[in-house]
Amino acid sequence: MKEKEQRNIFDYLNKNGIQNFVGVPDSTLKYFVDQGLRKKQIIITTREEEAIGISAGMSMSKSPSLVFMQNAGFANSLSTITSLVELYNIPMIFLIGWRGYREDDAPEHTKIGKIQPDLIKILGLKSKIITDNNWRKSCDWALKKIKEDKFCALIVRREFLD
Repeated sequence: MKEKEQRNIFDYLNKNGIQNFVGVPDSTLKYFVDQGLRKKQIIITTREEEAIGISAGMSMSKSPSLVFMQNAGFANSLSTITSLVELYNIPMIFLIGWRGYREDDAPEHTKIGKIQPDLIKILGLKSKIITDNNWRKSCDWALKKIKEDKFCALIVRREFLD
């Protein structure tokens, strides 16, 4: 996803009610994270479960939140998602960088990348793949979900190798 669109996504979500951006940085989302750092509106955590816990508390206090992470971290936090977010139906947006989307990605990314769609489906997690062309519509969809007190995910494909 292009730099301009990632920065626009951060600004758009922030302008439209997301007050908290919490997560673990990922190069797939580097411009999104950088935009939050520039605006001093982001909390960096060491683990995805920590980010989810912080965001859950903020969301329960009626302070809308987004958790950003790469998909390996998403896989690591399945228990936290099911035993906290899903169990108590805590509204939040997950922004997940999809490493391993490309078959020629690094070996450590391809396994989780391959099973990510299945994990999302098994969880029943409503999600949309966000692109340079559909980001505004996808963000509006996610904002509507959290206003309905639901959680959801926006997925960003990793289109590059580093």
